[in-house]
Amino acid sequence: MNRPAMSLDSAQAVQRAALLGRRTASCLGLALALIGVCAGLLHSPQALAQAAATQASVAPDTFILELSTEVLNSVKSDKATQAGDIVRVMALVDSKVMPHVNFQRMTASAVGRHWRTATPEQQRRLQEEFKVLLVRTYSGALAQVKDQSIALKPLRANPTDNEVVVRTEIKGRGEPIQLDYRLERSGGGWKVYDFNVLGIWLVEQYRSSFAQEISASGIDGLIGKLSERNKGASKA
Repeated sequence: MNRPAMSLDSAQAVQRAALLGRRTASCLGLALALIGVCAGLLHSPQALAQAAATQASVAPDTFILELSTEVLNSVKSDKATQAGDIVRVMALVDSKVMPHVNFQRMTASAVGRHWRTATPEQQRRLQEEFKVLLVRTYSGALAQVKDQSIALKPLRANPTDNEVVVRTEIKGRGEPIQLDYRLERSGGGWKVYDFNVLGIWLVEQYRSSFAQEISASGIDGLIGKLSERNKGASKA
């Protein structure tokens, strides 16, 4: 079902953001943590090279499961991360998430057709502000990592596919939570370029609101709106 376009300031956007915060923020924050903290365990150039070679030899679902299991154990023992320390989370994303996430593709997909007409500087600013928005939105979710475990669903892909969807469930107290990943084959390994929580793809969640804002005030208007939101969040 097609969702109506909305501006970043509309009542509908506020309602949907609230819904996203209640039902999916913890899972999306966990998704970032699962990818990012595990990368942090491999901090030396030798370890990164070895990890890339190992990653190239495993199936995408095995890659996600191995990362997730190891990272869940790491997050559970990190009190600062669990507390949602924004400085620590920002540092985590800047230094650890990027090797495993194609963030440029995520931003370009969220901006849609307008990405092609944006200048290199505008593209840089969009990526920067979008990253801050996501990290600030979901950083508090890291405190939710307690007794969860990850279960894989059957992989519907061929060994030669360059893009796949890995479907998982986060199991803990209550009903299992759907958490899916879109991955692309990159440099012999895999990179994440979208997340799906409870049937909502992250990129789709923002695309309609971004398009509405760009139509109203252009690329610079969207950058300004994102910057304003991020500055407001930092003061909260």
